[in-house]
Amino acid sequence: MNIDIRHIAKLSRLHISEENIPKFEKDMQDIVSMVEKLPDIDDDMILDESNAMTLREDKAVTGKYTREELMANAPQVKAGCLVVPKTVE
Repeated sequence: MNIDIRHIAKLSRLHISEENIPKFEKDMQDIVSMVEKLPDIDDDMILDESNAMTLREDKAVTGKYTREELMANAPQVKAGCLVVPKTVE
């Protein structure tokens, strides 16, 4: 399979230097061949609840750090708040 990295870069508005084109073409071909090797999954398997993926229950951790300990890691604090660069005029 031939993958046109220049075309993909143009569509995604990425600048890829000419010396990197062969590397990216090989990487994309490797990704496509890996995906092609994945086993097919029947629609029945997806809908069958006995094969459903079991997720762990989320558990919130509270009281591990104090506000002062967390704010000590901030680069700049003013009046108990984090100072961030202005992004909108």
